[in-house]
Amino acid sequence: MSGPSIVKLPEHIVEIVSDAGEGAQKAALAFAQLCAKSGNGLWTVEIIPSEIQPPPHTTGSASGNRIRLASRSRVTNSGNRANMVLAFNEMALLSRLETGGLADDVLVVIDDHWATHPNTAYQQSYREVLSQAKSQGATIIEIPLESETAKYVDDTGRGKNMFAVGLLCALYSKELPVLKKVIQGIFKKKSGEVIATAVTLAEAGYQYGIENLETCYEIEAIPAGTTKVAMNGNTALALGAVAAGFELCSMYPITPATSASHMLSEIFEEFGGFVHQAEDEIAAIGVAVGASWSGKTALTITSGPGMALKTEFQGLAVMTETPLVIVDVQRGGPSTGLPTKVEQSDLLHAIYGAPGDAPKVVMAASSIEECYYILSLARKIAEEFRMLVIVLSDANLATGQQIFDRPDVSMTPRRPPLDLSPVEPGALPYDWDSETGLSQRLIPGQAGGMGVTTSLNHDRNGKACYDSVRNQTGHTMRSRKLAALQKGLKRPPVYGADEGDLLIVGWGSTRGAIEEAVDSARADGISVSSLHIQFLSPLPPGLKAIFSRFKKIMTVEINYSDDKNDPFITDENRRYGQLAWILRAATLIDIDCYAQVPGRPFMPVEITDEIRQTLDLEPENVSNAVSMNTTEKGN
Repeated sequence: MSGPSIVKLPEHIVEIVSDAGEGAQKAALAFAQLCAKSGNGLWTVEIIPSEIQPPPHTTGSASGNRIRLASRSRVTNSGNRANMVLAFNEMALLSRLETGGLADDVLVVIDDHWATHPNTAYQQSYREVLSQAKSQGATIIEIPLESETAKYVDDTGRGKNMFAVGLLCALYSKELPVLKKVIQGIFKKKSGEVIATAVTLAEAGYQYGIENLETCYEIEAIPAGTTKVAMNGNTALALGAVAAGFELCSMYPITPATSASHMLSEIFEEFGGFVHQAEDEIAAIGVAVGASWSGKTALTITSGPGMALKTEFQGLAVMTETPLVIVDVQRGGPSTGLPTKVEQSDLLHAIYGAPGDAPKVVMAASSIEECYYILSLARKIAEEFRMLVIVLSDANLATGQQIFDRPDVSMTPRRPPLDLSPVEPGALPYDWDSETGLSQRLIPGQAGGMGVTTSLNHDRNGKACYDSVRNQTGHTMRSRKLAALQKGLKRPPVYGADEGDLLIVGWGSTRGAIEEAVDSARADGISVSSLHIQFLSPLPPGLKAIFSRFKKIMTVEINYSDDKNDPFITDENRRYGQLAWILRAATLIDIDCYAQVPGRPFMPVEITDEIRQTLDLEPENVSNAVSMNTTEKGN
């Protein structure tokens, strides 16, 4: 019997979705690891319900993952519309159709259990959703996922995900022995019986695919030449914190930041670190400020609502010039907003969210790899400048996975031991240098280092004062440190030509999608380049000179802005994307923005379309299909 025909592709985007709790997340984890170990580059994005226990068999219950796998090792974003979706039920499929995230010619593999379900309402919705998908150009493959799984386990809800990942192993021409090792690693803390059952189900799914699929895919791997790792951004943050020499992480659980502290809890003690789970967000930053004031290297990790609660203690850290790093893993807002979805809406809060004038350093990681390295830089700045440093990540980086070069620990030097030698007579706790605003950090208990610490405005002795001259001096010195830091920053490089019709400016996790969109537009002869900003406070030098060489400037951000064509919106009242606000104020240049809150990462094709619209060009006729090279392959 001949096997399925094999279609060779440079890349594919796969989505695996089920009801929450049915195991699509675990199946996606196994498939992603399988692809990584097979040598494919990848980027993953979690699909997570916003509710903890959403009603089953509804679009709001859809849970799973998007996996972009490629024949190249470097994949920087989640890509455009999905080429294939494996759905455990029709409502999970409908949820993906409603997002507009599936290609018109998407391949849909779906459990046929619902076609004959005793609940006739399920039968009807199954037929309607499949009819809708077919009308949009989808190819449907119905498989007996439920009944096949029932041959091996009584509770199909705890087994169909492993059958599904075995089917995917066959569909993408992966090696079954590699999948077996992946499954054994994922369930290593389970009993031998659980592992054996999971492997048996995967084998059954693989065999079903080989015997029943007419066409399979092959995304060949190109040898990378260097040792690679695959991890998500929260894991990278945790490992980066260890490499940077942090000694304390004080936190309170909050989505999507929690897993970073979970990872630290598993490994921190081995490196002399300590994770403190406080009773709330306020206590978490209070502990971190106190630990840092006493000489420890401390950070706290949170998300948007936690940042709001930490505001008063941020002001304390600024006023007392206590080094501190806060990691804000951004999510949708306001209030509890979209806890499991991506946004970049905390930028203005990070810079300005404290009473009075409270200058802070704000940085943003643009990739999962950068999540590892950025904490070393943040720690160094916090301690050398005695400042609060806020590192912005987001849900896209936090829960996604990327393959990148194994981190080089030599690039994240640990903090040298504190100099606790006796302080020179006459040294003051805030003996500000008039040019830089910097002063020596005195540690409690250090010989000759006694001083006063207060949250009130203070003089060089640390004593509270209320006169205008010393109040102005304190503000000036705290602010001057930002200018001193900015003096040492490098001008950011332009991606593409140094001049042209349009410059796209971004920050954070949009980088990969922006640069892929720029590559696509430039391949079509469009004069566009991009610039990505890591330091958001202070801004890097040279921006105005860079902007002057382009006819138009536009930011791309996952936060809210008014559409200029909306009712009542004028040039005077329009709200811009948050980076656009900042750049307009800093450069006095008319900077536009493409800023939206779709609750998911931008697709490169969306940015390319916006580039064309901004430059008054015809929309590109984008085909959803990937060019394919088909060859026959037997069993």
